[in-house]
Amino acid sequence: MNILVTGSNGFIGRHMSLHLSREGHNVFKYDLGSTEEELKEYISKCDFVIHLAGINRPLTKEEFYDGNTNFTKKVVDLIKESKRNIPIIISSSTQASLDNDYGKSKKLAEDYLFSSGLPVYVYRLHNVFGKWIKPNYNSAAGTFCYNIANNLPIEIRDREYVVHYNYIDDICDEFIRVINSKEHNGSKDILYVNPIYDCSLGKLADLLYYFKSEIESERHLPLIHNEFELKLFKMFCDYLSEVHEFNFARDNRGSFEELYKSKKWGQISDNVSFPGITKGGHYHTYKKEIFYTVIGECEIIQRDINTDEVIVNKVNGNNPHPVDIRVGYTHQITNIGKINSHTIMWISEIYNPNTHDTYKEEVIKK
Repeated sequence: MNILVTGSNGFIGRHMSLHLSREGHNVFKYDLGSTEEELKEYISKCDFVIHLAGINRPLTKEEFYDGNTNFTKKVVDLIKESKRNIPIIISSSTQASLDNDYGKSKKLAEDYLFSSGLPVYVYRLHNVFGKWIKPNYNSAAGTFCYNIANNLPIEIRDREYVVHYNYIDDICDEFIRVINSKEHNGSKDILYVNPIYDCSLGKLADLLYYFKSEIESERHLPLIHNEFELKLFKMFCDYLSEVHEFNFARDNRGSFEELYKSKKWGQISDNVSFPGITKGGHYHTYKKEIFYTVIGECEIIQRDINTDEVIVNKVNGNNPHPVDIRVGYTHQITNIGKINSHTIMWISEIYNPNTHDTYKEEVIKK
């Protein structure tokens, strides 16, 4: 499908264009610098319009009406001149219900669309957050992420002030759902993108400071308690300028590198062993482990410390499969191949020297 995206270089526009391209649609991009001739050409060829272009921080209030109301009228009028009943999605704002020039210019644009006779979908968006958003512009989430990631101060006038949020990928998914639907009859009602997240400015700042502390000071990933925190964390990671590496150790047996650490989900590491090397010889009383050899050939032996039952697994990176390390079984892993082996190891808890739950005991009794 050919789809025209106005405001294609904006925050939502860049995401929307990328999502559409991944879905296999052909995207006509229109933004500042594009010509009216290009706009007419795109409308003559497109099957759908996603109208994202608008003004939210003008030098004069007249620019609100020129960029939000009048340009919307132009797009609608050009569609009518083409004598094609092209469906159109517009990103409006929840401020369209407020008595300010930005809100009034958006409301006038909505009204013109509803009166056009075209199949229209008018979405009032809340504060949009997500990766690539411009900091220090008109997004507290973007500004807080950028400043906190770069050790810059933030200003909060009212910690209890609650902001309503839409996540950028949820918006793109909703618009694509409409585009991919079988019928494009439009809607006479104001539409909203779900889910809508509520978060106070104080809570937002606290979360971001917590993310930064966990990554930089504690050297592991933060606890994520809900969908909003996960999406906020993904956004925050986009502003981190440094790659935060975990522990790495190398000796004459190979190496051991931590890849992922979480208080909730445990730890993932990459264990490299030279040919003929055996590692391990310990058991856990409550920690769970899974070994997954992805390169090389290994033999994993486990022995029940109570019954002396022995379990042997031979694994190969050419046909990998996970091996569950049982609680109360002392275990070892030996590289029985000719190349260095790589085994991904998950353990249910980050190593803590004070509560290590790791006890030495030979696997093969002498």
